[in-house]
Amino acid sequence: MSVQTWTFILVGISFAIYIAIAIWSRAGSTKEFYVAGGGVSPLANGMATAADWMSAASFISMAGLISFMGYDGAVYLMGWTGGYVLLALLLAPYLRKFGKFTVPDFIGERYYSQTARIVAVVCALFVSFTYIAGQMRGVGIVFSRFLEVDIKLGVVIGMAIVFIYAVLGGMKGITYTQVAQYCVLIFAFLTPAIFISLQMTGNPIPQLGFGGSLSDGTYLLDKLDGLNAQLGFAQYTNGSKPIIDIFCITAALMVGTAGLPHVIVRFFTVPRVRDARISAGWALLFIALLYTTAPAVAAFARTNMIQSVAGVNYDKLPSWVKNWADTGLIKMEDKNGDGAVQYVADSKANEFVPDKDIMVLANPEIARLPNWVVALVAAGGLAAALSTAAGLLLVISSAISHDLLKNAIKPDISERGELIAARIAAGAAVVLAGLLGIYPPGFVAEVVAFAFGLAASSFFPAIILGVFDKRTNMKGAVSGMIAGIAFTAGYIIYFKFVNPGANVPGNWLLGISPEGIGTVGMLLNMAVTAGISRMTQAPPERIRQLVEDIRIPRGAGGAQAH
Repeated sequence: MSVQTWTFILVGISFAIYIAIAIWSRAGSTKEFYVAGGGVSPLANGMATAADWMSAASFISMAGLISFMGYDGAVYLMGWTGGYVLLALLLAPYLRKFGKFTVPDFIGERYYSQTARIVAVVCALFVSFTYIAGQMRGVGIVFSRFLEVDIKLGVVIGMAIVFIYAVLGGMKGITYTQVAQYCVLIFAFLTPAIFISLQMTGNPIPQLGFGGSLSDGTYLLDKLDGLNAQLGFAQYTNGSKPIIDIFCITAALMVGTAGLPHVIVRFFTVPRVRDARISAGWALLFIALLYTTAPAVAAFARTNMIQSVAGVNYDKLPSWVKNWADTGLIKMEDKNGDGAVQYVADSKANEFVPDKDIMVLANPEIARLPNWVVALVAAGGLAAALSTAAGLLLVISSAISHDLLKNAIKPDISERGELIAARIAAGAAVVLAGLLGIYPPGFVAEVVAFAFGLAASSFFPAIILGVFDKRTNMKGAVSGMIAGIAFTAGYIIYFKFVNPGANVPGNWLLGISPEGIGTVGMLLNMAVTAGISRMTQAPPERIRQLVEDIRIPRGAGGAQAH
């Protein structure tokens, strides 16, 4: 069977499963809609958290970035995995103990202010919509290649599927759908990696094949270094980014992870604080399966791509090149008229320009794996993008219906009215998310990196100081959040949209790129928060006692009361 037929079968089966789960687990109350009724097992929650966390950026774009950036791409691995550890150890148990299941809810209560709550809602919406743009873009890329439809139509199809199970099931439907999506995405990521590792190095474990030898006895990474050098690219195992930028991007991704509202809310779906810690451990294990495999996938794909394209006559290029060129995600032009592909580092002479986001999806085709494996990767990419998109939609929905409508505008709204409002908000968010996917502000991982920077500069200081510093008050937190996100967003918008031609290291503040500026925004937020808090009146005694109660360890039974 053809790749397209296999794709229709596998994607169709997976979508049918997702929709069936949503109908089976339809939310009947606001608690089920927001936190799945608080009764999810730690194992299931760990799997759902991993799916929620491993977005299109992790599945589709991260290995693609590493393929082109080599050593420098490690910032994404270090930042995203390190950030999850930070979240699991420093924040999740305390927020779960506090008992408020949205970040704006925590900030509103901790800083005893509707103003703080509303600022947090605005930040949550800004971060979530930036993040979701990358997911919907990933959905469009998968559909455009494997179902041979326009990227815009692909995004619309993805919107329709997410709408059904996010609006119907809420967090309850999303949680159990994400369990299924994790199984799909991890199987889809590992299967071709194992096949290609065996094919190239004779080792079925990709992590070991990555450091192993090819059939001619050459080490894989030595071979890749040589291929890159021949074409004028930097050696794959050498870094070219300034150390300060590597540090700032890694830190922004780490603390941004710890401030992402759609991941934090997952720790409220389990019955007890102890279960939150256990589910964090499971999630880390499930995430590690993909993250430790990604560098190997990147090296395999880069090696095979160079060998199958560089110097090859245009009329003898493998079929995968034409397939992806038809989607517009590979651009080719015979600039020197010699009839052969000149793939070199010099952009003026280079005749082959692949989109970074195609590397994982094209990897099985480049390696000439069976058609069903190619289609399986398509299903996995969709699972990764849709699982995170659904989690983000719930954050947007709860920010509008629970934090803004219920807690700020109309406190007397009925539970049924709040549930209707949540579903309407989710539906409107799906439409806006689709528009952002059709007209994205960058490639998938780049857009997601911006979202992490915005989360780092807005939420992380307010949450961490709210848990560990009794002296932090409302005026300090609000001022810090506004200063942090305004600075970070302004820097990103200037270099990416207002004056993209100036986006070069020589023009960056202290040599820090837009992807890493969230670290500076976070430090600015912390400095403003701490400074203003110390210059103004201390929080009320009840708030200081509340912070003390959160931090003191307590038995699971006592914590469950929250």
